[in-house]
Amino acid sequence: QCQLSGLWRNEQGSLMEISAVRDNGDFQGKYLTQVTLAGVCARASPLRGIQQQPGEGGWPTFAFTVHWDKFSNATTAFVGQCFVDAGGKEILTTMWLLRENVGSVQEDWRGTR
Repeated sequence: QCQLSGLWRNEQGSLMEISAVRDNGDFQGKYLTQVTLAGVCARASPLRGIQQQPGEGGWPTFAFTVHWDKFSNATTAFVGQCFVDAGGKEILTTMWLLRENVGSVQEDWRGTR
């Protein structure tokens, strides 16, 4: 069984802490990124998410959003799945979309990465 709650570090050195996952799958936590659009020192930003319980023999999928607090006018949505490798190590795989604030609908094309 893969457990989302706890402290996670990604390959860029960013940290994510997830509190206990509730029975309904809801969770929250904090994300401290080492990568910023503004090129400034990041602070811990709030995250909220939900975990889908796996079927028999499966691994849980999840999604969460991070509101980059106090240093960027952007929000990122992550989706992924939790696995346990042959050595017993828990691994999260994710894909993300980041949305920046743009000044007009004409600039909408450059708002999402």
